[in-house]
Amino acid sequence: MPGEGARQRAGARVRAWPAAGRASAAATAAAERATLARGIRYRTVFLVLVGTILVVAAVNVLFGTIGLLRETRARPLTVGERAEYVKADVARRWHAWPATVVFPDELEYIGIARTQQHARRVGIAPETSCAGGLDTPIGSILGANGCRTLLRATYVDQTSSFAITVGVAVFASEEDRVQAAAQLPADDRIGVRPVSFPGTATELFGAAQRQRNGWVGAGPYLVFSTAGYSDGRTREAVPPEEILHSELWPTAQSVAGRIARSLGEPPAVPRCTQGNVC
Repeated sequence: MPGEGARQRAGARVRAWPAAGRASAAATAAAERATLARGIRYRTVFLVLVGTILVVAAVNVLFGTIGLLRETRARPLTVGERAEYVKADVARRWHAWPATVVFPDELEYIGIARTQQHARRVGIAPETSCAGGLDTPIGSILGANGCRTLLRATYVDQTSSFAITVGVAVFASEEDRVQAAAQLPADDRIGVRPVSFPGTATELFGAAQRQRNGWVGAGPYLVFSTAGYSDGRTREAVPPEEILHSELWPTAQSVAGRIARSLGEPPAVPRCTQGNVC
């Protein structure tokens, strides 16, 4: 029948040839291989990049560790570091030391007859401002140059005939102290204000009883001293020639000088950054 033959011929036209199927499969495989090759290349590049980053990071860590070890290991102090150590140690003593170390219970001094004697501390006054514990002309100069605070204590000589108040003015640096000292007037009537303690040999010691005033510098400190007789005699009541031949002022200078030397004495400096073993 004609109709059946036509249908057979149409079916024959759409039948896939074996050769065409093989070509299609080959193309698909080639595409897959290309995709795989690209993936391998990308992965290789990625791994190389990651590896490079890790190597660089490891090298940086290694050099950093070496640098840290070099920096933290014990080594000799430089000249500048030794000087800074001394400066820092001296500057902190006024608050790092107990008040009884700044102002010892007893201080040795040499009398006019070259005999060794001892001044005794009567009391320690509360810490005050430089303006509050010094006469106005002195306090104004120190305040303008950065005086931070004032420490005071009062002593008597071995016979309790003399009363001596010592005042330690504290500056931020030795340079500030030197600048302030250069501006102080040469007037022995003014200086640190005396501190008396009721019921002791110093109870009559006040501003009118001061015979002389003076000061000495040490590190960032100005150490003031003022002295008078414990019997209450005023400056006007004592003839000048008596003061010249009295042990009063040499004793006051010795007491203040001992305190100043103690505060400004250079400490023992370690040889190395971690003690004395490098």
